[in-house]
Amino acid sequence: MRSPQSVGARPLPAGGANPPSARRLEKSSSAFRTISEVAQDLDVPQHVLRFWETRFAQIRPLKRGGGRRYYRPEDVALLRLIRELLYDEGYTIKGVQKLMRDGGLKQRLAQIEAENAPELAAVAAASEDEAGDPLRRQLRAILAELEALRDRLRQALG
Repeated sequence: MRSPQSVGARPLPAGGANPPSARRLEKSSSAFRTISEVAQDLDVPQHVLRFWETRFAQIRPLKRGGGRRYYRPEDVALLRLIRELLYDEGYTIKGVQKLMRDGGLKQRLAQIEAENAPELAAVAAASEDEAGDPLRRQLRAILAELEALRDRLRQALG
């Protein structure tokens, strides 16, 4: 009787059974993302992202040879907001489209920033006590990335 691993199974990598996402290096906040990366980050299937592109003209990924999509950071931020409105807030697609037309999306972005500002401030204040701590540096980098995304969204929507 054969063991399950010997029947067409690939051997495990030397470093253990790490999932591909654990081996992947972090991209810069300004790097373009593939549809698979965005789908994984937002926890939605790729076909949903392609469908949203047909419903929201503001989502315009770059398309390269063979139709491969590359999402800009501002596209990803907008997709994240659309996902939140549809899945968490209970909006319909028509409702989100109306928000975009009426400028309510700008207000929603401001509301999200206001809600998250105290949490970010508390995290930053807590890390101030630990000078030179890697966590402190990481939190500052995350905060800078979030602020850059906010500015890009304001620019794209306003």
